[in-house]
Amino acid sequence: MDRFRSITNSRPVNRAKPLTCHRPTASCCSPRISALAAHISRHGTLTEWLDTSILDESDPTRRDPELDLYNPDNPNQPPYTPEFLKRYRQAQIDRNRRITKWVKEKLAALEAEDRADEEFCFVVHGTMADPRWLDAGVDPNDREPGTCYLGDPRVVNSSPIGLARYSSLRSWLSQWSYDDARGDGVACGHDVTVPALVIGNLADDACTPSHTRRLFEAIGHPDKEMHEIPRANHYYSGPDQRETLKEAVGVITDWLGRHGFSRATR
Repeated sequence: MDRFRSITNSRPVNRAKPLTCHRPTASCCSPRISALAAHISRHGTLTEWLDTSILDESDPTRRDPELDLYNPDNPNQPPYTPEFLKRYRQAQIDRNRRITKWVKEKLAALEAEDRADEEFCFVVHGTMADPRWLDAGVDPNDREPGTCYLGDPRVVNSSPIGLARYSSLRSWLSQWSYDDARGDGVACGHDVTVPALVIGNLADDACTPSHTRRLFEAIGHPDKEMHEIPRANHYYSGPDQRETLKEAVGVITDWLGRHGFSRATR
């Protein structure tokens, strides 16, 4: 097996909004972009991780058992059917939108009370329930099913450290709202008009291959490369990850050298 798999592409470049260097004679400041184990977006990632079984945001114990991934009595068990996954993914979007609706209503109420400069903080329950963590056949790679980068996903789903667990009204709209957040690698990828490098880790349970490939496909510059590092996890954590980290550093160093950013030495 190759030490890494490479994909290059040569689509026509969109030059509508070029990025330029203030000192064009200095190769060290020529613009480049790289993405290492990157998600498509915060709001997209959170939505794919939301626990759809929660029926009441103020009482997370009220659940739909047929959508509760961690309920042993749920008739939908891994390997998940395409029908269940379609239902589950739509329910995740629906839940995100319900929270957004409540957020906007809360902001409108504050404004109506002449308190528009105030904030309101809240807890988002159940944010670690992606079917990928239980079914390795969903967006497959080399990850270990039944685990996630924070530990046991069932425990983390209700722990104080889950993704987006605490939020304010405006930060929800800015970062986590499926329809309102604007930091979106796929939606904005066509605006990238500089050489780009995208690296995915093939044992990553937080950023699975579809994220890597969606980012790569969205980039608008023809000079772009995608590399996938076998056996590498999300943070290159653990004593067995030294070689995978070394490989990723080598890929980046080589790419920078070939693009005039540094004198690469391998």
